Amino acid sequence: MSDFGAAAARSDQTNEAARFWWIYLVLGAGWLFFAIIIFRFDWTSVSSISILFGAALLAFGAAEFFAMAGASTGWKVAHGLVGLACVVIGIVAFIHPGDTFSALAGVMSFYFIVKGIFDVAVAFAVHGAPLWWLRMLIGFAELLLGFWAAGDFGHKTVLLLVWVGAAALTRGILDIAAAFRLRGQLV
Repeated sequence: MSDFGAAAARSDQTNEAARFWWIYLVLGAGWLFFAIIIFRFDWTSVSSISILFGAALLAFGAAEFFAMAGASTGWKVAHGLVGLACVVIGIVAFIHPGDTFSALAGVMSFYFIVKGIFDVAVAFAVHGAPLWWLRMLIGFAELLLGFWAAGDFGHKTVLLLVWVGAAALTRGILDIAAAFRLRGQLV
């Protein structure tokens, strides 16, 4: 395929994705609502935190699979691998909630570091696009949260809730930014 043909195909794919900008807005609002719920309630039992974490990871995985539809070939693989990892870890959290709690800080650390690297790499890849800097800032924030989660802070329940809430919050912000970026392409 010529360079012109490839550019035209990407343009058609972008226009098709732009028609569904509102889905990202709804998903972003849902993530923000989920973050509010996490930050608002006092979850004190080990099982409820692990199940909440499992539900969040299943939702993250589903969102990554959804993002595959609008991604190029290389990014489809990356979104697919992240989505698969999230679904597997989410299922394990449901099967072994007690064991999950003891390993939750390590899993959250790994998630934030991988997601932070991914978001910073995407920000560099789309440098100059609208709101590229927001993705970069969130990526650096995720990296900081990842290293914080890797530290031993007594495995306090409130820190685990903050990490899950922060993950939902950053995902919501990025989805809302993506919605407005796609909507801007329609105008």
